Amino acid sequence: MTLQHTSLEIRRDDVDAEVAFWALLGFDHVETPPRLGGRATWVARDGTHIHLLHADRPTVMPRGHVAILAEDYDATVARLRDAGFAFEPDDPFWGAERGFVRTPAGHRVEVMAAPPPP
Repeated sequence: MTLQHTSLEIRRDDVDAEVAFWALLGFDHVETPPRLGGRATWVARDGTHIHLLHADRPTVMPRGHVAILAEDYDATVARLRDAGFAFEPDDPFWGAERGFVRTPAGHRVEVMAAPPPP
């Protein structure tokens, strides 16, 4: 069993910037079902979706986060920094590098070089 999707609230004005941010992490903009009536924008990578829910006053968790496994960790961090994002390295967990970055809408994302052990 795998996690299929998670949802993050964003302002409609942040859609383009959020889609561009997630592209740096390997997520592609995918078609959102028409029956959602333009209430969300979806991005996906390898069967995992991030549903960006349009909200007038989005909620951004101060500590909660989405964790992304970056097989090309160093290149991913470089892409984020080159795009102007403040990537903050954190103590390695499980013997692997990791750090945090905020999306344009302010959501916290952990970028990991390796997953937790089974």
